[in-house]
Amino acid sequence: MRWTIKPKPKQEDIDTLASALKVDDLVAQLLLQRGISTYEEAKDFFRPKLEDLHDPFLMKDMDIAVERIEKAIADGENILVYGDYDVDGTTAVALMSSYLLSYYPNVATYIPDRYDEGYGVSYKGIDFAEDNGFTLIVALDCGVKAIDKVAYAKEKGIDFIICDHHRPGTILPRAIAVLDPKREDCSYPYDELCGCGVGFKLIQALGSRRGETIDDFVYYLDLVATAIGADIVPITGENRILAFYGLQVINQQPRIGFKAIIDQINKKELTITDVVFIIAPRINAAGRMKHGQYAVNLLTETNMDQAIQFAAEIEKFNTDRRGLDQEITIEALGQIQENQEEEGFTSVVYKDTWHKGVIGIVASRLTETYYRPTLVFTKSGDKLAASARSVRGFDVYNALEGCADYIEQFGGHKYAAGLTMLEEQYNNFKHQFEKVVKESIDPQMLIPEITIDTTIELQDITPKLMRILKQFAPFGPGNMSPVFMAEDLHDTGYAKGVGKEEAHLKVSVVQQDSHKIDGIGFNMGDKLSLVTGRKPFSAVFSIDENEWQGNVSLQLKLKDIK
Repeated sequence: MRWTIKPKPKQEDIDTLASALKVDDLVAQLLLQRGISTYEEAKDFFRPKLEDLHDPFLMKDMDIAVERIEKAIADGENILVYGDYDVDGTTAVALMSSYLLSYYPNVATYIPDRYDEGYGVSYKGIDFAEDNGFTLIVALDCGVKAIDKVAYAKEKGIDFIICDHHRPGTILPRAIAVLDPKREDCSYPYDELCGCGVGFKLIQALGSRRGETIDDFVYYLDLVATAIGADIVPITGENRILAFYGLQVINQQPRIGFKAIIDQINKKELTITDVVFIIAPRINAAGRMKHGQYAVNLLTETNMDQAIQFAAEIEKFNTDRRGLDQEITIEALGQIQENQEEEGFTSVVYKDTWHKGVIGIVASRLTETYYRPTLVFTKSGDKLAASARSVRGFDVYNALEGCADYIEQFGGHKYAAGLTMLEEQYNNFKHQFEKVVKESIDPQMLIPEITIDTTIELQDITPKLMRILKQFAPFGPGNMSPVFMAEDLHDTGYAKGVGKEEAHLKVSVVQQDSHKIDGIGFNMGDKLSLVTGRKPFSAVFSIDENEWQGNVSLQLKLKDIK
């Protein structure tokens, strides 16, 4: 692991902010490192306000999209709400369809089948729209590259409104409106919205024409917060406001579908991390193992008994998914070793029987093991489909552009992408991808990095500091939970391996004359020898609360030790 300490802001800036906020230097430094340098900025950070959300009509084509939907409603047209099968797509479809259905009945939903249709807008979906009399499709979390599909729909008299957040190509589809803050000609002030976030801006715009205010849309923010967490978009700016209030809805007044999941969990208050690791995998499991429509049904259900039944089905999908991804990960790791590719710059693996629904998870698992850009392929119809994952700092989307000669189609982000290709191109692609990555990646990126906010003395870790740090939440890209380093630590003699096969490391440490504080390092049991015998060591950690038998104490959540 590489330990990288963030540059310390100028002391005069720390002093100025600390004085303005009446906080100590440590808190002021953490805020400055997040780009917060004034009292007003700190106030907005600690007290996000719904009124600070941007005017949705600042987004390119928003006025056109609203007018087209209003015309469809006035003329009694049938509207099809279409979305991707992942968390961002299904939450967006649930949000858009339930809002429109609250005042207009001719609305239905469509989620493409992951295996039969693949990612994004499909010809089959357009044919479904034609066969069932839909003349307007609102596509969410997909569509910005669906040039041929949108043209095909137009020939059939079907209009498209696209709400996407993926990077557009050089040509946009000829839809009625393309809402995407990443459009080069879009001057919307915040371009890191997720697909569900773009959908939220559209219903906000529609509602404003109906005399509704932002307070009328708080109900939908549990969906938006879940999509923000699951899609790993930055939790900054507008996303921070949406996630902050969305978490409040999840914890205080969740929709029936979420309640059916949450009631099975023994947790009083969910954080964004809980949403990512508890709620999101279950929603995702529907599209991975069966069909994304199951997730939409759960998220739009208003009857608790029915929601409990839907949640039980999805729980089974999630259990099946866990078993499959573990099994395929073992096979994929074996393939890398068998091909003697442990030392390469990339991991590219393929087996025609691997389950398409879990190859993205397997790609993430392989990246955790070998820490390099990774693709996992499987057979999908008469073609190959793959999920790509990257390492911090490396743009896998750009790398795929360097292999475009061998790819049928691809899309995604800097750190995650999907693609399809003809099977005969697999070996050519694999060779080219290794070449492109080798020539463009900084070798340092192939060593996992821990970014440290600042050093800290154990004596400064207090309940008061913890209360302030909790107000930095919700955490995520652009606002990660603060990470600290402490030096010259000594275990007090209680260090031991805990858990199954003693995989985790439990310590109780002091620093000079400081108070004692416990620490836990998950999957760090192999580092026990570094801390025994009162040997001095340094540690990187976040500060956490540990609740045991009704007592709450502070602990170090260890990330690495040296």
